[in-house]
Amino acid sequence: MDVLLLARLQFAITIIYHFFFVPLTLGLSLVVAILETIYVKTGNEKYKRLTKFWGKLLLINFAIGVVTGIVQEFQFGMSWSEYARFVGDIFGAPLAIEGLMAFFLESTFLGIWIFGWDKLSKGLHAACIWMVAIGSNLSALWILIANAFMQHPVGYAVVDGRAVLTDFSAVVFNPPIFSHFPHVISAGLVTAAFFMLAISSYHLLRHNETDLFRTSFRMAAIIGVIGTISVGIFGHTQGQELLETQPMKLASLEALYNTENPASLSVLTLSNPSTGEVIIDLRIPTLLSFMEYNRFSGEIQGINDLQKQYEQEYGPGNYVPPSLILYWSFRTMVGAGLLMIVISLFALFVDIKNFYEKVPWFLKILTFTVALPYLANTTGWILTEVGRFPWVVYRLVLLKNGVSKVVTSGMLTISLIGFILVYGLLITATLYLMLKFSKAGPTVASEPPAEIVPSLVNPPESL
Repeated sequence: MDVLLLARLQFAITIIYHFFFVPLTLGLSLVVAILETIYVKTGNEKYKRLTKFWGKLLLINFAIGVVTGIVQEFQFGMSWSEYARFVGDIFGAPLAIEGLMAFFLESTFLGIWIFGWDKLSKGLHAACIWMVAIGSNLSALWILIANAFMQHPVGYAVVDGRAVLTDFSAVVFNPPIFSHFPHVISAGLVTAAFFMLAISSYHLLRHNETDLFRTSFRMAAIIGVIGTISVGIFGHTQGQELLETQPMKLASLEALYNTENPASLSVLTLSNPSTGEVIIDLRIPTLLSFMEYNRFSGEIQGINDLQKQYEQEYGPGNYVPPSLILYWSFRTMVGAGLLMIVISLFALFVDIKNFYEKVPWFLKILTFTVALPYLANTTGWILTEVGRFPWVVYRLVLLKNGVSKVVTSGMLTISLIGFILVYGLLITATLYLMLKFSKAGPTVASEPPAEIVPSLVNPPESL
């Protein structure tokens, strides 16, 4: 197989698997911090037990996330060494800050939090989990700053065949980051909310610790409503930014082949993969222009016109990303998002009206909806990264120029198989641990065995 294709497959598999764990860490760390803060303020042991329960699941997720994330650093120096050589001065800066500041912040305080129960004061212990949550989200911020440069390169100059950093503040305050970061944080809250809803519903159906899990259910429903709506708002902002920053990605995800003004929104577009001939094309007139310009007029460039423009600017080549992948990834992401808004609102309604016993069917459904945020997160990530094709850094470095010149297809094939096998074992272990501890529920405070208690209350006469 082609070296470039194998390198892309390898990176895609590792980054998608790693991103399974990132949003849950971002969202659940904040939830655990809030729960422990409530415990410190109220002294209610219920919130301490909830903190420990959800904190245990956070630890499992965090550990696997770290293991899978470390691999990414090696990929830049191995399979993508030409990319690292060309833009390493710029791309490496935010990654270095993420590792030295954010990751060490979260990992250090997570260790203190784990071993600090009953050793630190309540307030200081709660402060540790807040540092974990802040560190996790700062880590996401710096990684997204690095990714924003790949999507919209700024603050650089090409000197002696390499891109060098000329304006660090331009890289840090790159315009896309102001929508990308809150979008990812909101997605993390949604992931945590549906994770909590699924597990809480499982225990409520079995009448296990109903008071505790109704509290978790209520909290998850509120966070779910806030998170899903926020994701939609910031996602819409990102879509409008594509008009200026990546018009080819916008045209591809809407299967818009010819420039239109006003532009229509695709409901269903199917084409012949061999000829490219459009077979079915159901569209809503003017709606795409409205979504991009906030008015029912405005030009959206089509794939064909953009291809001609890019050939004139960058030379012969195919500058059209895989439209089929982008088209359905976008619709899967949006469909899952809209469904989660409805589910979150109904879950909040069930809690407010105390309809838990009346809608067991809904609780059963919720145990499966935990898959929805993972589906939305994955398709959204695919949309973001695949939509940049054929560039590894948009309009600056082509994918074919970023892959290492020394790796062979044999090397990549063997390592790819190895990654798949190892990651398969990791995901099996993760699912086993998550299911085991989720089903077990919160630990009960230790009490004397039942048979000892009566003997202490009514001691025998011989005593």
